[in-house]
Amino acid sequence: MRYPIVIYPNDRLKQKAKPVTVITDEIVDLLDNMRETMIAHDGIGLAAPQIGKSLRIAVVEVDEETGLFELINPEIIDQQGTDIDVEGCLSIPETYGTVERADEVTVRYFDREGDEIEVTAYGYLARAFQHEIDHLNGELFIDKIIDPVKPEDLEAYMEEHFDD
Repeated sequence: MRYPIVIYPNDRLKQKAKPVTVITDEIVDLLDNMRETMIAHDGIGLAAPQIGKSLRIAVVEVDEETGLFELINPEIIDQQGTDIDVEGCLSIPETYGTVERADEVTVRYFDREGDEIEVTAYGYLARAFQHEIDHLNGELFIDKIIDPVKPEDLEAYMEEHFDD
């Protein structure tokens, strides 16, 4: 099942999501549907508030090599370094800009089986984790933009900074 994406300036995007207390069949179904929704909208991450669910759940899949991360109650427990790169968001179409993030993060979360996982991510994956966890805290990347990037300039920006 694909969900419609909640579009900014909807107030639900600025609210802190509630923790998941029990991983039920409904939560597992939600994870499956969130991944399907993310893929259908050409995203690399999706947080539950972006589909109107006030739950601390996110899915992230930046590429096939790293695979799918299903994050229940994620928290950043360590971060190192900084990196500035361009971001966009499914909930804020046609808006892009550079954002400073940690270059390395360690995230603790629960998976669909209820197992506690810790993963350390670098670069683009670390950025995606931070972006989605921000959503769970009611924070949006547009509030952190250093320099806006026009949609028509995005491709050129990406080519220019590909090796950064």
